Amino acid sequence: MNGRAATKTVEVMDAIRARVAGRALDPGDRLPSIRSFAAAMGVSPATVVEAYDRLAAEGLIRARRGSGFYVAAARPFLLAETEPKRDHAVDPFWVSRQSLDADPASLMPGCGWLPAEWMPDMALRRAIRDLARAEHDVLTGYGSTRGAPILRRLLSFRFAAEGIPVSGDHLMLTASGSQAIDLICRFLLRPGDTVLVDDPCYFNFQALLRVHQTVIRSVPYTPHGPDIAQFETIVAAEKPRLYITNSAIHNPTGATLSAQTAHRLLNVAAAHGLTIVEDDIFADFEPEPSPRLAALDGLDRVIRIGSFSKTLSASIRCGYIAGRADWISGLIDLQVATGFGGPSPAATEIIAHMLADGGYRKHMEELRGKLVRARRETARKLRRLGLEPWLMPRGGFYLWCRLPDGQDSATLARAALAENVVLAPGNVFSVSQTASAYMRFNVAQSGPPRIWDVLARALAAKDTGPRD
Repeated sequence: MNGRAATKTVEVMDAIRARVAGRALDPGDRLPSIRSFAAAMGVSPATVVEAYDRLAAEGLIRARRGSGFYVAAARPFLLAETEPKRDHAVDPFWVSRQSLDADPASLMPGCGWLPAEWMPDMALRRAIRDLARAEHDVLTGYGSTRGAPILRRLLSFRFAAEGIPVSGDHLMLTASGSQAIDLICRFLLRPGDTVLVDDPCYFNFQALLRVHQTVIRSVPYTPHGPDIAQFETIVAAEKPRLYITNSAIHNPTGATLSAQTAHRLLNVAAAHGLTIVEDDIFADFEPEPSPRLAALDGLDRVIRIGSFSKTLSASIRCGYIAGRADWISGLIDLQVATGFGGPSPAATEIIAHMLADGGYRKHMEELRGKLVRARRETARKLRRLGLEPWLMPRGGFYLWCRLPDGQDSATLARAALAENVVLAPGNVFSVSQTASAYMRFNVAQSGPPRIWDVLARALAAKDTGPRD
């Protein structure tokens, strides 16, 4: 359909919508015949047919064979009804709700992903074009239970470079990194089990553990990893089943696990039968690899998970789990039972294409360079407003910042949201609710000047309001 014909079709559709909205046509009423409405609108009958077919696909009207088109009895929801609600509590779901449902005009220094223009758009488009030439099964099939062999092989090469020998029995693909954690929780936990997380930690760890009805305990996080003395005390007293953490670039703090802390942490885990889930999603943002629990442990008590949503695409999703062979076997069965397989073969084909291409390495080198500059610039702007980074990370795109005295991050986040700026207040990351004076900033999303104008006004406001 050419541009002019498409415009005429939209005009016909809008005319029908207006009649329905204005009650000129009520549910069950018959629409004008195709020929009469074409004459009334000054368009061809084919244009009216196209408009009616599209309105039927939307659910506004219904076709009756041999009788014509009628207004549907049930009104489809309006676009306005899909607008995000802004009266949610500032809880572990808050940042996800506001970021994922944000208006296109919103600015999101609190979100957890890179701007679209920072992602490898052209390389993704080439990989998608190449997908059209893939085997039929890749385009229409479910895929194997462990996931595409080509992508698992590429991942095994990456693990080998860390000193982790991973065979096919120790690795599976999942539909996402979040699904990987969910499967592990389903497999290893029962309601009432205790799980240990960092404080602060990635808010979705908390949200998911609540869904699984676990008891959540937290350990304070330091610039070198969890406070190891408190870690040992909590593990000995609470007997947690799992400890879930980031070791590469910690979310939200940006800290890096030290070798000494990693060694002591694994000793504690071994002494008390604790299983560790190491979320390695930010690994490729490090300039050089830091200590990894999975590498030091050899995938005995440590389960490694990750995905490619931060580096390649959150739209083409795929995650992975690496762990003991007997656990992987059970996790595969669980994934089949709950999702009839893992990620789509089309998604894994695209990601494998991207990883095998030398362009991925160049893309990550470019990203790391851009993030160095963005961290410096964002830290400068934050300090100008009286916010101080807890530390300057060696990689990644987060800055965990302390607010000026007397400021509350939840109050600031609500004030900013009223001006279409999404922030990430500290207590959404804190099990103990002790981070109200902190806020996480995504440096890659913090460039627009309006963000800083809104934040300055919120900080300067006299009425701090109630605190969460």
